[in-house]
Amino acid sequence: MAANSSLKNVTEIVMATSNKSESARRTAMLKNGTLRKIAPKVYTTNMDEASEVIVRRNLFYILGQLYPHAVISHRSAYELKPTETGDIFLTYTYTKNVSLPGITVHLMRGPVGTEDDMPFIENLYISSAERRVLENLQKGRSRTSVSKCLPRTYVEEMLERMLQVNGEQGLNKFRDNARRISESLGMTNEFETLNSIISALLSTQPSGILSSAAAVARSKGEPFDESRTRLFEALFGALHNEQFPFIDEPNVENAAFRNFAFFESYFSNYIEGTEFELEDAWQIVESGLPMPARNADSHDVLGTFQLVASRREMRRVPRSSDELIELLQDRHRVLMAARPERNPGMFKMQNNHAGDTHFVDCTLVRGTLRKGFEYYQALEHPFARSLFMLFMVSEVHPFNDGNGRISRIMMNAELVAAEQSKIIIPTVFREDYLNALRRLTRRGDPSVIIRAMSRVRQFSANIIGDDFDATRLYLERCNAFKDGDGYILRF
Repeated sequence: MAANSSLKNVTEIVMATSNKSESARRTAMLKNGTLRKIAPKVYTTNMDEASEVIVRRNLFYILGQLYPHAVISHRSAYELKPTETGDIFLTYTYTKNVSLPGITVHLMRGPVGTEDDMPFIENLYISSAERRVLENLQKGRSRTSVSKCLPRTYVEEMLERMLQVNGEQGLNKFRDNARRISESLGMTNEFETLNSIISALLSTQPSGILSSAAAVARSKGEPFDESRTRLFEALFGALHNEQFPFIDEPNVENAAFRNFAFFESYFSNYIEGTEFELEDAWQIVESGLPMPARNADSHDVLGTFQLVASRREMRRVPRSSDELIELLQDRHRVLMAARPERNPGMFKMQNNHAGDTHFVDCTLVRGTLRKGFEYYQALEHPFARSLFMLFMVSEVHPFNDGNGRISRIMMNAELVAAEQSKIIIPTVFREDYLNALRRLTRRGDPSVIIRAMSRVRQFSANIIGDDFDATRLYLERCNAFKDGDGYILRF
């Protein structure tokens, strides 16, 4: 069978087995030329391509079959592929070098996959972030031409990047986890090295123990995205000079505030692709229980509702750039609690984008938010502050996921704190809303987002009362639930 695809094709790999009937079938296939051996215990039905090509394409499947529960460790935990010389490093139950076509597998005795490590393809694990740092700080000479460890400068630069993105709190949390893991792995010496590097990074002056140029060059100030600050300045100028009406909160009673909050959380999740039937979403919120088949999606709705239905939480607004960062991370931690793989409460460690829009570089998130706060704090009208907050958070996109919902939560918190009517972005208005944001991002034109949000603010002020069915009927008459061309928002 020829395999022209670069994707892993498990069907072309056949492993040895102790099952007699299966073993006999393999023997028959070897004899009739439909199977060939390419390594001990490894066969293939691909009779055309070179063994090296087949092994490399199916490497992790093969390794998982040969060495169940092994951990892809040391430098390989970062690289997730063989080195240029074909070396890959696994922690397993014994030490041995094994040759596969084009690959040398370095097995090193040590703890196999733990609850901290990440399950991977088949039976393999990948070292946790803390474990792989400790592994790459191990001392000792390599017995081969390639080291199992990446250069120490690589580790220092990674830690320095972590400090830039997640601040001292994030780096200290990483250190605490590494301390715990080092004790269970018997890597306390490696932890002491890690601890000295982190301590040097957190000091006001670079320490002589650092070797990475990036780590040594880290300054007290935080870099920021200059192009985004120009957009902030443009929006600030437009908002600062505009006269906006005050619209007092009509849903003063708790039941009415809660009813509005349900539709607020429903639409905010729907706009991001977390779609439920309205009655199902209502049942999730009323019962506090997720739908068994959609646990994470249900918690997205619950997390959003938990935040926006709390008048006490929504009255919290930042009085400093530090409080802004703290609020964002606290609310994201609640919102994404059911999605640990999205790092709840932690700023992104990799860059993100939506279509052609590339958001702020992950190393510039904190500095850009701080610069944005300088403009935000100078605005007076609550609607102006809410709109600036919406755009700033959306434009920076500080998290791996949940940025749109967080930006709208931060927007409405400004209105609740000022006892003004909150804003809902209904499904029918989704494209108007997103296009207005894009217009400011791509053309520096704030007029469209101001008009669009002013319109949807007036619409939202008419959503009054604690009767679920009456609110739904009103929203239906406004086309709020419509999705697609041909519909406009009515009110």
